[in-house]
Amino acid sequence: MNIVTPPPTGTKTTLLDRSPKGFSTGHEDGEGSVQVKMDPAMTIDTAKVFAVYGKGGIGKSTTSSNLSVAFSKLGKRVLQIGCDPKHDSTFTLTKSLCPTVIDVLEEVDFHSEELRTEDFVFEGYNGVMCVEAGGPPAGTGCGGYVVGQTVKLLKEHHLLEDTDVVIFDVLGDVVCGGFAAPLQHAEKALIVTANDFDSIFAMNRIVAAIKAKSKNYDVRVGGVIANRSKATDEIDRFNEVVGLERVAHLPDLDEIRKSRLKKRTLFEMDETPAVLAVQEEYLRLAASLLVDDTICDPSPMKDRDIFDFLGFD
Repeated sequence: MNIVTPPPTGTKTTLLDRSPKGFSTGHEDGEGSVQVKMDPAMTIDTAKVFAVYGKGGIGKSTTSSNLSVAFSKLGKRVLQIGCDPKHDSTFTLTKSLCPTVIDVLEEVDFHSEELRTEDFVFEGYNGVMCVEAGGPPAGTGCGGYVVGQTVKLLKEHHLLEDTDVVIFDVLGDVVCGGFAAPLQHAEKALIVTANDFDSIFAMNRIVAAIKAKSKNYDVRVGGVIANRSKATDEIDRFNEVVGLERVAHLPDLDEIRKSRLKKRTLFEMDETPAVLAVQEEYLRLAASLLVDDTICDPSPMKDRDIFDFLGFD
């Protein structure tokens, strides 16, 4: 832990003066933000980097894992980084709950030079490489510090040099700068949502977080993935108003629920017509993300405005 020298008497301090190890203080990322600026040396330079966001329980890990497989089926070398302390992002790929980066660092008293690649990187289905960043104990620490340490460790072991695609699977709604840290590495953020009030309301807040980060970083909104939804009318209506684009539609299928219970990706399930259609949608999405440079420049609504906008009489 860094030792912070007390300021001279009469000097006002802010949270920006108390940055955790691995970060450097810098300008704010948006109005009212106290999130510190990530160490500029900790960048991912050679891969296409995506960060997947969405309301808690909306299916981000399912989406991330199947999208990772789709990229791998297109011949790309893929790394998926789970950013949830529950470390359950990659279990359908690896068939296990992998040790987290924080777990293995603690075992060597945070002497990263003592770690081997196989201590924290695990090969999953179709060659997708999997890392679970983990997190601090509940109620303590900083999620952004964990993400920063994970990227640092991957760079120290030269694991990003031969990677074509990196996917950050990020937990829940963005309510603090720490868990918005993957946006400092990503070029595109993908938002997973369902065609309901709570999911779209959360999506609006996520858009606001991405807009704040985009003032100082290259990340932009890459599009919206409609998930677990038969219809997309409310999603499309919202997208049209704020300036978003729906890039994929994944229906509410029982086969998707069963794939999680079987600890499999959808590419390992029995190839029913419904499963084949979803596989094809993931492959189409992956192919488009590799070549499409289109980005959205949305204008999120105020909370009260979106409250009044959503729904019907």
